[in-house]
Amino acid sequence: MIFSTYKFILIFLPIVFVGYHILNKLKFFTLSKIWLIVASLIFYYLGSPDFFWFFVGSVIGNYIIGSSITKLSEKDKVQRKLLFAIGLIGNIALLGYYKYANFFVDNYNYFAKDDILLPEIILPIGISFFTFQLIAYLVDSYRGETSEYDILDYLLFITFFPQLIVGPIVHHKEMVTQFEKKENQILNWNNVARGIFLFSIGVAKKVLLADPLTSDAQEFFEGSLINLSLLPSWFHSIEYTISYYFDLSGYADMAIGLGLMFNIIIPHNFNSPYKARNFQDYWKRWHITLSRFLSTYIFRSVYKKGDKWRNYYVATMVTFFVSGFWHGAGWTFVVWGIINGIFVCTAAWMNRKGKSFPFAISFTLTMLGIVMTRILFVSNTFGDAMNVYKGLVNFESLGNNINLILENIKMFIIANKKCGLYLVIGMLICWFAPNSQQIMEKFKISKKTVVFAAVLMFVCLINMNKVVQFLYFQF
Repeated sequence: MIFSTYKFILIFLPIVFVGYHILNKLKFFTLSKIWLIVASLIFYYLGSPDFFWFFVGSVIGNYIIGSSITKLSEKDKVQRKLLFAIGLIGNIALLGYYKYANFFVDNYNYFAKDDILLPEIILPIGISFFTFQLIAYLVDSYRGETSEYDILDYLLFITFFPQLIVGPIVHHKEMVTQFEKKENQILNWNNVARGIFLFSIGVAKKVLLADPLTSDAQEFFEGSLINLSLLPSWFHSIEYTISYYFDLSGYADMAIGLGLMFNIIIPHNFNSPYKARNFQDYWKRWHITLSRFLSTYIFRSVYKKGDKWRNYYVATMVTFFVSGFWHGAGWTFVVWGIINGIFVCTAAWMNRKGKSFPFAISFTLTMLGIVMTRILFVSNTFGDAMNVYKGLVNFESLGNNINLILENIKMFIIANKKCGLYLVIGMLICWFAPNSQQIMEKFKISKKTVVFAAVLMFVCLINMNKVVQFLYFQF
């Protein structure tokens, strides 16, 4: 189920919200948690019915293994290691089958000249996100950093519908403690107001900016990418870059806003990433909870201070290799991760040496790098990406004299005026406007904010003429 749909906004959310808070008002606190868990499971079932029971089995199985590890003492090293290995392998195997089976078989067929066929495997929504959360829970259980959680609090931590499908990737310590607090089960109208306000901003990002830009850019990248001209190559590449931010950050805003309606604080996931002046800064601002997970469980597992073979740069490259492979089952994603790792290492080296470019140059180079890597990310093949890169430097397509060049530019602007306007607005917001977190820090309930949220939501509702999935549903 998509947040930015009539079914969710006008039916699912009101029923779940009212039912949850009525049960809490009647002091049926345990029943209210069960209500929210069941609602979250229904939410997942509606989005991925074929995988539903595998999802439930995975969640319950990880709880049993994690709780068993927690109960064992440090003396029971063999049992702890065995349980941890079973849980880790189980999570990786499930993710590997659904997300990477076809990738490995295709590569085997290519190199072995074989023709093994697999039945069509449909990727379950959210599997990459909740698998990371389950793995983090198991790792922390093995490290002795978890307690024996109540089954209902644990289930809420994993299944809580606002963050279940596309994140933000939450940590058990920051979620379970909130579900355990009795004060969080009392209706807080200030949180509800803040949640609705932020949710309306997220819906607007998705419906009014991300969806039209994404649809237009996808039509270009899914079409014939041969002998591309300069203007459409640049326009649609930048268009996809901007749409990805509004799509992902819009979902995050909606998720965080929904969490507030239930008195649950979900961590922010974006901090104006397109204002970054280098890639090290960019990855501290983009998909923050994913970066946090990779830093905690990949980077710190590799990095050993003073060890030249496992230093910062090696650990960074390993981390971005994993990030690339996590994003998608394709070599384009792996190379995308490696290139991002190189850019981050370059920025880190420059910072270490005290070197830097003037802001205008560093900002421009960073945005250029973001657009170039986004092209690789969204292209189906390396060949498609190379054709787009060639189009970016196809100056001959503009014409051979100034009058023809100006005429071609004018005609392109006229032909793309609607999406061009959306793109300009999007870029201005990305570069000059405060982000959602900054807006919420200054938020106060007033007639102005109520009217703003109401008008924004009304405009979004009348523009929900078609359902456009979130871009990260494919991961």
